[in-house]
Amino acid sequence: MITTFYKLIISLILIAAGFQGLAQTISDSLKMYLEKAEKNNPAVLQKFIEYQAALQKVHQAGSLPDPEISTGVFLQPMEIVNGSQIAEVRLMQMLPWFGVLKNAKNEMNLMANAKYEALIDAKQQLHFEVQRTWYELYKTRKNINIYEKNMAILTAIERLASVKFKASYLSESMPSSSGMNNQIDKDASGSLLADLYRIQLEKNELRNNITLLKSQEVSEIALFNSYLNRPSGHPVYTDSLIVIDSSQFTITEVIHSVKEKNPMLKMFEFENQSYLARKKMVTGMSYPMTGAGVSYSLISKNDMSVSAMNGKDMIMPMISITLPVYRNKYNAMKKEADLMSQAATMNYISAVNSLEVESYQAFQSYQDALRRIQLFEEQYDLANKSLNIMLKNFYTSGTDLTEVLRLYQMTLDYELKKAEAEADLNIAAASLKRLMAIPLSN
Repeated sequence: MITTFYKLIISLILIAAGFQGLAQTISDSLKMYLEKAEKNNPAVLQKFIEYQAALQKVHQAGSLPDPEISTGVFLQPMEIVNGSQIAEVRLMQMLPWFGVLKNAKNEMNLMANAKYEALIDAKQQLHFEVQRTWYELYKTRKNINIYEKNMAILTAIERLASVKFKASYLSESMPSSSGMNNQIDKDASGSLLADLYRIQLEKNELRNNITLLKSQEVSEIALFNSYLNRPSGHPVYTDSLIVIDSSQFTITEVIHSVKEKNPMLKMFEFENQSYLARKKMVTGMSYPMTGAGVSYSLISKNDMSVSAMNGKDMIMPMISITLPVYRNKYNAMKKEADLMSQAATMNYISAVNSLEVESYQAFQSYQDALRRIQLFEEQYDLANKSLNIMLKNFYTSGTDLTEVLRLYQMTLDYELKKAEAEADLNIAAASLKRLMAIPLSN
């Protein structure tokens, strides 16, 4: 009988080991996925295009107004002293007040910087979403793997219980000299039948969980592929084991880095500076704008004139000046710039508060994951040691195989919880790095 149990144990271990062999053989990696997402994600490409468009406004804002040219032709030449004026052409270039163009260009440059920080924020948010979804997919597949191992264990237990039940049933059917022994056989047979029913209940629950997890896996793959802008059913590969993020964080360093480097905060800072530059530009616009030009008059000869200037065309330099007398317009524009600057300041303060809360939450998740990893490593080691002891006892004294397999189930459960904690640690680390604006290369 012990030999039969031993064979079942060996076959069970081989089945479990078979699932470990389903390791990734494709060269795809998380880093490669991140690079593909950055190149192909529509949201990031949109931010990049908006940044490129903002750069074009810098050149527009720093340019002089277009020169104005006007011309007029007399239907009947107008007689003057030295001939008859046939036509007149005027060219005028308006010149804004000193510093207007510089401040206008500075405003657009600062707005372009804000767009660039929005692009960086979109990239870092994308990096986090890709990593989070990849690790969630890893956890789902780890769950499926563990449940399938448990299914194999329950199948082995079921076979064992079935063998015992049949043996007990045969023993019960055989005539016995003692009524008490016969009753004991019936009780044992009933207990084994209850064990079989309970095992079938657990297997049905496992099948349901596996089905749900595989459905969840499909949706997670579709979400992951959406970040890479590729078909939802495209294969996504995850590692059988992940490398734990070894970064070290303190909450003080996290908060400091968030306030100094977070691109969202930098974006609001640039926006605020751009509104201040706009106010300076509007102040310059409220002063007179001068213009310099030239007028050219086409003159025909007058037969009655003997002047040396007869029939000579005239060139006249010209200067113009605007009169900004409607002050309400400029005052309203300056007030608008002040209000927009205040709004940007409020956005900055609100973002700081939100990012601080996110930082504390991510740091708490990180610390919690560290504790869980340490706990489940210890639990897994203890369960493994207990399993080894029970296996030795089984080989020597024939310990109940059901208890051995139950302990193996517990070991698998701690393995799963440890893997989930490691994935949660990496997700929390990715969240902290996003908030701290740590580049992907680090």
